[in-house]
Amino acid sequence: MFRAFHRVVSPSLRPTQLLSARTEPRMSWGHMLQLRSAASATFRLLEDSLEVSHGGTPMRFNYVWLRDHCRSASSYNSSTLQRTLDTGSIELTVRPESSALEDDQLVLTWPDGHISKYSLSWLAKNSYEGRKKATEQPRILWNANIYQNASISSTKWDKFMSCDNELKKFLQNYLLYGIAFVDDVPTTVEATEEVTQRVSLIRGDTAYSQLALDRHTDTTYFQEPCGHEGTGGRTLLVDGFYAAEKLRQRSPEKFELLCHVPIRHEYIENTGNHRNHMMGVGPVLNVYSWNNELYMIRYNNYDRSVINTIPHDTVQRWYIAHRELTTELRRPENELWVKLSPGKVIFIDNWRVLHGRESFTGLRQLCGCYLTRDDVLSAARCFGLQA
Repeated sequence: MFRAFHRVVSPSLRPTQLLSARTEPRMSWGHMLQLRSAASATFRLLEDSLEVSHGGTPMRFNYVWLRDHCRSASSYNSSTLQRTLDTGSIELTVRPESSALEDDQLVLTWPDGHISKYSLSWLAKNSYEGRKKATEQPRILWNANIYQNASISSTKWDKFMSCDNELKKFLQNYLLYGIAFVDDVPTTVEATEEVTQRVSLIRGDTAYSQLALDRHTDTTYFQEPCGHEGTGGRTLLVDGFYAAEKLRQRSPEKFELLCHVPIRHEYIENTGNHRNHMMGVGPVLNVYSWNNELYMIRYNNYDRSVINTIPHDTVQRWYIAHRELTTELRRPENELWVKLSPGKVIFIDNWRVLHGRESFTGLRQLCGCYLTRDDVLSAARCFGLQA
């Protein structure tokens, strides 16, 4: 989930030229065909999979996976980018009858006569081995000094609302840093709604008290987490990924523990006729299993519920790991303080950047809302951005 606040009053693989060759049908398992040119590719049919070496990377492809990912017209709709093949109809013991390398394509003929063609660059891009080395979303991790030295300019309301190139630049900064600003927004609820709907649908939010709030991510109790007259009230921003990576470098075993121990978060609201009881369970840190890339941090001391999901011998180790992450999050050099003046809107990636505020006196009016994460990422992808 993404949040917006407003104060009111991979290098691609080059195609490889290969010499064409014929192969005999019904190749025995373990047979290898090698083609040599400026670059070379080899493949070998194993008992349960096909092994391909291309660009110096050996890759293994399960036969059922290969049949399931056929991109022929009868198996895949290239207009809607959807599979039309019934995966449940594929024999789990299927193996190709014959195979060949033609130009830059691997060609497989299946027992029913169906022919599948896969470009070597497509196989490399979509292999598990290739995915392990790839970054799912490029990011720039920051502390206060790094962010300020980057001199990232805010986008202006008029250009943001009318110019797609400006929206693309805004989304690029958002993806890289987890925060982005829009200036000169009219100080009305309606304008705030317009600026957020430029990239996403809106979910509601509630008002705020005058107390200080420590750094935290919002809505940890969901399964998918989501101007001022007086003194104080500055907004605090901390890159949770920067702090977590520091912990991983210094104490990898503590990082791993925070990635695997499930913790319950809960929110109960009972005011008049309005009732809510939200609950979510997940570790403090979340990483992709294939490349260990961090993609979400759940850190909210206010919403964390009773810890009763882990055995006794793990509890103390979890508290030690949590304390070390907390220490990193609270280092002054990691704190970016922002004064939200009238007309400035801040977008915050709630899966990455923690936010808080100073205590304050006087009247502080904020218009805040939650944005649907899928919509924001979709808007970025429609501009060709990696998200």
